[in-house]
Amino acid sequence: MQPFRYDFCQCEYMKKITPVIILFCVTLASGSFAQSPVHDPDAPLSVGSATLSFGMGAGLNYRNYFNDRIFGAKIALEFGAWHAGPGVITVGGETGLSFSAGNSGGFTFISAARSAWHYGWNVRGLDVYGGFSAGAGFLHSDDKVYHLDGNNYNDQLIPVFGAFAGASYFLTRRFGFNAEAGSDINHFQFGLIFKLK
Repeated sequence: MQPFRYDFCQCEYMKKITPVIILFCVTLASGSFAQSPVHDPDAPLSVGSATLSFGMGAGLNYRNYFNDRIFGAKIALEFGAWHAGPGVITVGGETGLSFSAGNSGGFTFISAARSAWHYGWNVRGLDVYGGFSAGAGFLHSDDKVYHLDGNNYNDQLIPVFGAFAGASYFLTRRFGFNAEAGSDINHFQFGLIFKLK
């Protein structure tokens, strides 16, 4: 059994996807600022709003420990904090799990803070956003290929940083569908979103 350790290595995928997310956010912000200097009162998210979202999809392979398909699930709670141009900045938290059940199985449990900039493009029910997250993860890997006489466990506490972009469409004032992509527990995910207030 390997000792529990803290590892400061960064995920290579994060280095590749972050510039794409930054470019998306800048493009989104510049276009929306040029179109409307006033906050849209009909946007699903506003200052004081609270949303809870659930999503599942292709999980992120932290530290590249797993050779098989990775699945992921994430729950996020966000609060509308303040206006930023025509949009709203949210702050909140997320928790989730990416896991593999193959020969090189294991999981990474993540708990992180997140913040995003949201804008609805003056389309009723639409919310488009991009943001970042930062937190900690517990990675457990179980290599069953090279240790036939038993399991080789490897436990690590790792820092995690995420970048994401997504969109929600509310069918009613309280319920909608959500899709998100990036490097944040999942590569991409689909799920549900609920407006709590």
